[in-house]
Amino acid sequence: MTARARLTDAPGGPAALGATAAEGSPMVQAVALLRDFPSGDGVVHALRGVDLTVERGEVLAVRGRSGSGKTTLLNILGGLDRPTSGSVAIDGRRISDLHEAELVALRRTTVSYIFQTFGLIPILSAAENVEIPLRLLRAEPRERDRRVGELLALVGLAGRAHHRPAELSGGEQQRVAVARALASHPKLLLADEPTGQLDLETGRTVMILLRNVVRAEGVTAIVATHDPMMLDLADRVLELRDGAWVGGASQDIGERSPRSPAP
Repeated sequence: MTARARLTDAPGGPAALGATAAEGSPMVQAVALLRDFPSGDGVVHALRGVDLTVERGEVLAVRGRSGSGKTTLLNILGGLDRPTSGSVAIDGRRISDLHEAELVALRRTTVSYIFQTFGLIPILSAAENVEIPLRLLRAEPRERDRRVGELLALVGLAGRAHHRPAELSGGEQQRVAVARALASHPKLLLADEPTGQLDLETGRTVMILLRNVVRAEGVTAIVATHDPMMLDLADRVLELRDGAWVGGASQDIGERSPRSPAP
């Protein structure tokens, strides 16, 4: 039995979601997403009819100023928020109408996150932080140890496994966060400004690492970022402005080589 099979057969794994994903479908299909938030006597239109298709294995960068709707879009795609109207399908399954328990299962097995603030638990070591998603899936101890070691080596932190976050640099903490996000073999990775708290050179290193690790793991990634490095590394770049795509849903900013090697 493969590592993915051992993990995904665990309680709360993809089988708990019911319908089988359509492998020939895009990894992400969003249609006419609207998201409104009450604000005093008015309404803030965070998303205004956003359509989006992301193919399997694609690395998509979403750019835009603060308040443009990037985080709202990622939250809806990952099931952390619900659209006011419109629909989202992830891995061939419509998630817009899922119950909360089904969304929790989705986030444990299919969708994973990397946040700007790292989100590590201070009292746990790097290895223990990476292990958290595997414990939630009740993976066998031997499989947990194997997967944690594999991922820490992949992000270049095999020698820092027993260090706590306070003993790691910002770049190392974000590497741990990348490893943790990939622990359960997710199919979709959502990263919200993953280099926002890092200096330029550290951010560059993390962005190159993120792209290479995503390639190695066969993951689809959507990265909200202002970082020019990620814009250069992505297969495609889209820009949000005032909750809508600049130039339409299929508008690319510049040309991208989908499988070009990292610089």
